[in-house]
Amino acid sequence: MAISFTEAIQKAREELNMLIGLEIDSTVSAEPNAEGWRVTLEAIEKRAIPDSLDILGVYETMLDDEGKVSEFRRVRMRKRIDTDDTED
Repeated sequence: MAISFTEAIQKAREELNMLIGLEIDSTVSAEPNAEGWRVTLEAIEKRAIPDSLDILGVYETMLDDEGKVSEFRRVRMRKRIDTDDTED
């Protein structure tokens, strides 16, 4: 049974949090694919003061069509203050 867009994001956030033990800060993207869903999330790797200097990890998660995480990987790290204006 296929899951909805909202369910894919929710499941990716919950499961990634359990797997890596870090607070999920934001959802960057979500898109369906042939296997299920690819959801990109940001997690707080290290808090800083001010919070604009927090270190965020950008994680790509793959979910099957039932919403189970089949793989994940950290694709990069960045400071919260850093912006990326380039398109993939």
